[in-house]
Amino acid sequence: MLCPMLDTAITKRLRLPGGRPFHLILLSLAVSSCGDWLYNVALLVFVFQRTGSATWVALTTAVRVLPVVVLGPIGGVLADRYDRRRLIIASSTARALLMIVLGGAAALGLPVIFAPLIAAAATAISVVEPPCVAACTARFVPDSELQGAQALRAGVGQAAVVVGPALGALVLFASTPAIAIFLNALTFLGSAVAIGSIAPGPEFRPAAPEPGAANPGMLAELRAGADALKGAPAALTLVAADVLSSAVYGLLTVALVFVTRKVGAGDGGYGLMLAAFGAGGVAGAIVTARIEGARLWRRMLALALAFVGLTLAGLGVVPTLPLALGLAFLGGGGMIVGEVLAETALPRMLDDAVLARAYGLVFPASIAGIVAGSLTGGPLLALFGLTGVLAVAGLFVLIVAVLLLHRPLAPRPVNLHTDLASA
Repeated sequence: MLCPMLDTAITKRLRLPGGRPFHLILLSLAVSSCGDWLYNVALLVFVFQRTGSATWVALTTAVRVLPVVVLGPIGGVLADRYDRRRLIIASSTARALLMIVLGGAAALGLPVIFAPLIAAAATAISVVEPPCVAACTARFVPDSELQGAQALRAGVGQAAVVVGPALGALVLFASTPAIAIFLNALTFLGSAVAIGSIAPGPEFRPAAPEPGAANPGMLAELRAGADALKGAPAALTLVAADVLSSAVYGLLTVALVFVTRKVGAGDGGYGLMLAAFGAGGVAGAIVTARIEGARLWRRMLALALAFVGLTLAGLGVVPTLPLALGLAFLGGGGMIVGEVLAETALPRMLDDAVLARAYGLVFPASIAGIVAGSLTGGPLLALFGLTGVLAVAGLFVLIVAVLLLHRPLAPRPVNLHTDLASA
């Protein structure tokens, strides 16, 4: 009798949350995310090879990211208007075509200005995917498994940070940036095939408008998403913590250059540090998936931010590369917790009819946090030095962690999700 019970417990623990549709969504996300990071390496190498200019590399990165910040809210509105399965497939297919064009431009030696312009167009087309995936996940996964599902999504993203650049480096070692970009086109086609393998159904369709209701304009729909977020202060707190972690990551993308040189690792250590943050993010997502219960969110988030704060302060004074890698792993694990909890809270606390629009505001805010952290990192480091900037930033994050211990995260379930009433 004990063995069957043990087998059942092990099977339940090892089983992925959700069913086949969500697993295909995860597969689509994993393939396209790894391809994105592979392509990011290839794109920047191509631009630097052609120009020899760090300014061009920075410009390409900024132009590639900016459409998410500017157009992300519109992506959320579209996800609440049209069939989400069709939107994801159309977006992935269009991006595959743009990658073929970009790869051709690289192979034929066309003017380098085409690189950032095509990259920006691909990013602009992608803005519908995050809100579509967020809204579909909330429908395909039972509420009792939602936190585990969101942790898996976050873990896939963090794993791509490690795997994608490594694949990019291998491809570039054996071939050219153009080939790497063509490979990214294949990942987008694979993503479209994975989503196309899910049968059409109501889970992909946005909530039906009330009978007789007039079609609202774009601004009115954006305002509805913002109002929904304002009405869920606990979710806003989690989102703010996620944005704070994103800003820290943006700051570290600049500061790690100085950290690796300080510990004697040189420029090559930069990739190792980013990989350590990604690996920590995967570990943090796994741990967060196993700790269910909204009553624990406040303490989990405060502890996670404490890890982030201590990592920041420690990286300013760490003497060796192994210790720096250990701190990066710890910090990466802390940063992911806010993302997982925020993405779990949104579908539980917001009405399903406005979830995609709200997420269309939240996701760009997180990306904007990374941009803000990276843009301010250089001037701050020049003014106050590595140790001073990281110490102050770490102290600020620790203060936020302490404040969170005194602020309850009381969820208020709505519509589809009701099992948090006891929390």
